Amino acid sequence: MSHNGIAGTVAVVTGAAGGIGRAVAARLAAEGAVVAAADVDAEGLASLVGGLHADGRKAEGYTADVRDSAAVEALFGAVERDLGPVAHTVNVAGVLATGDATDTPDARWEHLFAVNTAGVFHVCRAAARRMRPRGSGTITTVGSNAAGVPRSGMAAYGASKAAATMFTKSLGLELAPQGIRCNVVSPGSTDTPMQRGMWDGDEGARGVIAGSPERFRVGVPLGRIAVPDDIADAVCFLASSSARHITMHDLYVDGGATLRA
Repeated sequence: MSHNGIAGTVAVVTGAAGGIGRAVAARLAAEGAVVAAADVDAEGLASLVGGLHADGRKAEGYTADVRDSAAVEALFGAVERDLGPVAHTVNVAGVLATGDATDTPDARWEHLFAVNTAGVFHVCRAAARRMRPRGSGTITTVGSNAAGVPRSGMAAYGASKAAATMFTKSLGLELAPQGIRCNVVSPGSTDTPMQRGMWDGDEGARGVIAGSPERFRVGVPLGRIAVPDDIADAVCFLASSSARHITMHDLYVDGGATLRA
């Protein structure tokens, strides 16, 4: 293991097949981790792992649905059997749905919480059960700035991310005596397929940067939308030994879009 606390360790990344998850997996692999990439998208996983292998990185793909607690336990069992003890876990798997709160159907609410909240619980629990006896490890949850600032049309999504954020912080308090650190990275608008799905035409990015007063949404003070690597860099920092005295922290990576309210 190198001085960065990542090289030579095993890292599990959920939601690794695309967007932010793909960037996180690649960044950790570049730092020398053996990456266990997990996702429901088997084809996307194959593409990711193939690309990492071509770059001389170490990674294996595991198809798993974070909504299924038994599948998550099986995932961690397989990873530790195949690759070794898990030192770092990153929750990236997530879904987004928008709409006014009063028009939100039960199925949409339940799906958001099944992936964004229960999925984080399942993964964190499986990771913590293995890390706790060893007295080391990091768990990082990729949340959203919508968890900390009300967003019009995103009540259900924001609530699911807020729950995941508080769970991760509370878990961090429980695991601190064992030296296990649990943190959150909360992105703002990030150029991913999920983000682009909310855009209306080619002006989508400009609209996000400018803000929308009628939706009570300020723009992005830094004048740019994040790219997945911006989020991956923050995740990698919190997993590294450079952040060894940081736990239960929520790091906003949103270009100032929430004014850190």
